Amino acid sequence: MREALGFNEAIDHLLGHMKNLDVILFVQSALAFGVAGLLWPEKFIALFDVLMFPWPASYRTIRFNSIAAIALALLLGARILAK
Repeated sequence: MREALGFNEAIDHLLGHMKNLDVILFVQSALAFGVAGLLWPEKFIALFDVLMFPWPASYRTIRFNSIAAIALALLLGARILAK
């Protein structure tokens, strides 16, 4: 039977799960922007015009960036699960 944790052990257990919180939030935002870029590329044209100033933004660059963001989210998600 499992013994009840003391206060310090409970805090250490909780903080152990929150170590990856920044990575988890980054994964969620990368996945959200990746999927949004694939579904609504016309909404991202103005943003990419600003981010890629000397070069014009196109649907191809937005699609490539969206696929790369989804791949990054999957890679970081696998990193979190591997720990």
